Amino acid sequence: MTEPPQPPNQPPTPSGYGHLPGPPQQGHGFPPPGENPYAQAPAHPPQPGYAPQPGYAPQSGYPPQPPTVPAYPAHGLQSPPPGAPGQPPRKKLPLLIAASVAAALVLGGVGYLAFGTGDEDPGQPVAQESGDAKPSGSPSVDVGDGSGPGGNQQTDLNAGRKQGEDKVLWLKTTKIDGPGAGVGTHGQWVVGDTVAKTVGKTIKGYSVADGKEKWTITFPADICGVTRKTTDDGKTVVLYENGPSETADCNQMRMVDLKAGKEGWSKEVSKESAFDMFLDPSLAMTGDTVTVNRLTRATAFRISTGEKLFGSPAEGCVPGAYAAGNGKLIGVATCYDKDSIVEVQDADPVTGKKTWTYRLPKGWRVARVYGVDPIVLHLTNATTKESSVVVLGPDGKQRTTLSGEGSFSTECGVSRDDSLQGCATAVVDAGTLYLPTRTAPGKANEIVAFDLNTGKAKWRVPAGEGRTLEPLKAANGQLIAYRRAETRQGGEVVAIPADGSTPTALLRHPSGPSAPIESSFYSPDVDYSDGRFFISTTRLVAQDKDEKLLMVFGK
Repeated sequence: MTEPPQPPNQPPTPSGYGHLPGPPQQGHGFPPPGENPYAQAPAHPPQPGYAPQPGYAPQSGYPPQPPTVPAYPAHGLQSPPPGAPGQPPRKKLPLLIAASVAAALVLGGVGYLAFGTGDEDPGQPVAQESGDAKPSGSPSVDVGDGSGPGGNQQTDLNAGRKQGEDKVLWLKTTKIDGPGAGVGTHGQWVVGDTVAKTVGKTIKGYSVADGKEKWTITFPADICGVTRKTTDDGKTVVLYENGPSETADCNQMRMVDLKAGKEGWSKEVSKESAFDMFLDPSLAMTGDTVTVNRLTRATAFRISTGEKLFGSPAEGCVPGAYAAGNGKLIGVATCYDKDSIVEVQDADPVTGKKTWTYRLPKGWRVARVYGVDPIVLHLTNATTKESSVVVLGPDGKQRTTLSGEGSFSTECGVSRDDSLQGCATAVVDAGTLYLPTRTAPGKANEIVAFDLNTGKAKWRVPAGEGRTLEPLKAANGQLIAYRRAETRQGGEVVAIPADGSTPTALLRHPSGPSAPIESSFYSPDVDYSDGRFFISTTRLVAQDKDEKLLMVFGK
């Protein structure tokens, strides 16, 4: 496919080079309910983003909307749409959303598009874990007899383990008392010898070796915003609501030391204008700076002290969200003029001052920022149904446009954390974008590596045997990927060499009683760290019985 010539500093010419969103991605496979007491099917499948159309009226009682709409979709910690099974009415409906991200987007002969996620340093790998990292310590195995740390399961999860298969280290289950719709459990952090997870208004820390609870932090109200990032010394920032009511705002902020299991400073995020509404805000972190992103404004704070650093300007091109990483900050701003032009700006993480802008043509919006170093932007046009991914240089000038053929999935649904940067199954490293192709029932997918310098595909690695393979992260020149579990076959963590040659297995999960549990986590958070694989649910449904929360595999 030949790319049409482009003017400088512009996305692809719209005429004829767009694409239509593909069908919603179903996420991780689910076995039939009832095969295992801890392998319940989810209350509802993951949902893609959505875009209310101009003229949509907000809920009664909201102040008037600003004259234009933000440039990015407000995702944050939203739950699936109201009306889904087990789902309560949404507390507040978001305002106009200019750009929608479906969970799977089709490229094909009529489209230019490639997209991923990350904020990696071009001179360094995304993560520092080695491909053959061994777990530290000697974890005990929760055999499921009710006496271990995982809960009250009665099944030996490692029963019938085959030669060459690794172990379930532990399974944590929990029982919640709450509304029939359940509670969100977003956020999963692996920090040293601790893995932390949210449930409703609490964060709990567990030993990575054996799952024993190390600490609990309880907030005054439900946690409503998290970022998967932490500082180098294990601190993060979370948002929680300012009360228990259905009309509570998500405007309370607290720093948490995940290594020590201790709370730091707390403060309220103040409104910066009459149109500043805390509807599903999100967080972005880099260095000692965290930004609280809303629909029309964003505010930056110092993580170590809670001191306010800067806020969005009162007029002009106003950033409503920042993407962050590697000491860099990129703002996505809406220009409040007759054309509602969107521009991308660099920003100093301490002062917010910009040195360059990348201005989009009329009608184009930033749906996602997949990388900030290098800068990788997923752009959409709601009117023409076109999408494009461009790579910018450090000066903000367009470097290349990615192109490819096929159907790709990055699970950019509304339930992901980090909002603007939160696509679960796409990875960017120094010069490569890794994408999984979208799967069909019984068909194997592939991971495709795109060169960020040329925009072309470098290699394709098939999952094999009708399986689904998805990127996790890049490490030491390799891509770490997860081969999803199926009802009767455990998952696998593999390392794919930089040249796309034969993958090497790092962990082979057992295919006995644990496989249907592993394969049925609802829209899970997953991670591979220090030789262990972590998978956890992002929602618990109150059914007055134990539900799986967090599962860990290792040697």
